[in-house]
Amino acid sequence: MIKKITLSLATVLLIGATSLSAATYGSVDGEQITDQDIATIIRDPRVKFNTLPANQQKQVIQQLVEKKLLTKKALQSGIKSTKAYKDAIKKLEKEIALEIWMQEQFKKIKISDAQVKKFYNDNKSKFKQPEQFKARHILVKTSSEAKNIIKTLDKAGNKLAKFIELAKTKSTGPSGPNGGDLGWFDEKRMVPEFANATKSLKKGTYTKAPVKTQFGYHVIYLEDKKPASTVSLKQATPKIKQILTQETFRKNVKNVADSMRKKSKIVIK
Repeated sequence: MIKKITLSLATVLLIGATSLSAATYGSVDGEQITDQDIATIIRDPRVKFNTLPANQQKQVIQQLVEKKLLTKKALQSGIKSTKAYKDAIKKLEKEIALEIWMQEQFKKIKISDAQVKKFYNDNKSKFKQPEQFKARHILVKTSSEAKNIIKTLDKAGNKLAKFIELAKTKSTGPSGPNGGDLGWFDEKRMVPEFANATKSLKKGTYTKAPVKTQFGYHVIYLEDKKPASTVSLKQATPKIKQILTQETFRKNVKNVADSMRKKSKIVIK
């Protein structure tokens, strides 16, 4: 897989400067504070500014105000006329040129339906999904604690509701506060003892004896299960296109570099 193409700070600023739809959050001496500016402070595309607590949003804005003020001071100092500045600009120009060129090459790649179908047929094993389980568990330190929990469940009318309640109050595992919910998983994600006990359960039932693992003693409740299956071509298409696009891009760029390498004078010391 090719590494994800990431933009340098300079590229982000360059592209941000040309954005006509950037949201604004204020200004400093007439210069707008935009969402592009905020992205350079947060530095994580998964974090959305508008979802941050009010005090954190304020901190980000204040950092940007300070940055813009200091940038203004730097420009007023005549820094642009220095050799260090000019050398840095030349270096950035080359980096930006390469990054944008690579992005343009990536955008040109088109994957046909025939290519997708061939990859799917040639790699059927990659699209097989193992049996899936949706379960909850209660983790305790001793076998006697687990046995007492099982006795309590045996007497309960609504087994699932009681299990969730006990998980929240008794479980020492990280999923305890969430009612012991482990979500969907396949057996390979769990230690063998846990996986085997889960596989033996029917939907809507729980283990009648403590399940010992390296972590302690578990009581497991199986909420649901899905049989092993194969992802359809339609479902797999987006992922296949991503894989083929990345592979084609990597190959194309390498071919260009190899071709230029033959024509260039390269000295390695």
